[in-house]
Amino acid sequence: MVDDVSRILSGDLEDEQDLVIEGSLRPRSLAEYIGQAEVKANLSVLLQAAKARGEASDHILLYGPPGLGKTTLATIVARELGVNVRYTSGPAIERAGDLAAILTSLDERDVLFIDEVHRLNRAVEEILYPAMEDYALDVMIGKGPSARSLRLNLKPFTLVGATTRAGRISSPLRDRFGATYRLDFYTEDELAQIIDRSAEILGVSIDAAATRAIARRGRGTPRIVNRLLKRVRDYAQVHGDGRVHEASAREAMRQLEIDDEGLDSADRKLLAAVVQKFASGPVGVSALAAVLSEETDTIEDVHEPFLLRLGFMDRTPQGRVVTDLGRAHLAALGYEIPPPRRSDGGMPSLWDEPQVPEA
Repeated sequence: MVDDVSRILSGDLEDEQDLVIEGSLRPRSLAEYIGQAEVKANLSVLLQAAKARGEASDHILLYGPPGLGKTTLATIVARELGVNVRYTSGPAIERAGDLAAILTSLDERDVLFIDEVHRLNRAVEEILYPAMEDYALDVMIGKGPSARSLRLNLKPFTLVGATTRAGRISSPLRDRFGATYRLDFYTEDELAQIIDRSAEILGVSIDAAATRAIARRGRGTPRIVNRLLKRVRDYAQVHGDGRVHEASAREAMRQLEIDDEGLDSADRKLLAAVVQKFASGPVGVSALAAVLSEETDTIEDVHEPFLLRLGFMDRTPQGRVVTDLGRAHLAALGYEIPPPRRSDGGMPSLWDEPQVPEA
């Protein structure tokens, strides 16, 4: 089985086929939506109240890592309100006129979903301020001394913004969202429920043990477990009887070079580089990127978050350090583990009081 495993374990959508298949697996209501219990509870109150009043809902900001269901929730918001939804993204809106055309085409109480809202340029963002607050567009007519401002009224609408970088949204824009929700990673039990639901939709027969094996490697992300389910289904169809057993699931993921903890070959290469070339650290991310021939953003955004969550790597003031857990994981896989430059216990904590030498 040949595949790009870095794509399989990425939370991002990569191509049109991914988009079409994921669309068929998305839940269509809050009742069908698995996980994110607190977000669902708060959204339910917000949407029921708005629908009962016959008003547009408050603007909603959803943030969190890719693949956790932000686009799905935006679609559900529109369905729960009984209105249409319009999809776009921050990079796609290049000029203020593009956004004005979208806003003027919305019907009463419609939902406008802007993915990667942190990537809106400043000129477009300023058009949004009066649109979100007063449902109005301020348009400049003419140039120079004869220029004048014209205000166009918009129909009430709900803006749902999604971002993986909430800190990059400007304060004026962030303050105009009436409801802000963070989506967290899913538990293994929640991922198992998602796999069973997706398997039923795809017509895949799967054992409970196989479901657990996939969920454990899903990195807490529904998009990833759905992608793994499709790869395991293909393997079972070609090399078995079509039913996904635990053995076939494990063998499929072994061929995809995904280990028991959900690490792919790129993750292990990163850990091994720190352990073997830098004596387990500390090492700066720039030096690590040079050794791996990788971009620093890729290391910080794609690989490190999961390694930090597992406790396999730490960020210290001096640089990146592979922990005893990370070293043990590599050792169990047969990697040569040289002695660390300095033990984890010798690393000074940020919260320790400085030691003053005695006179």
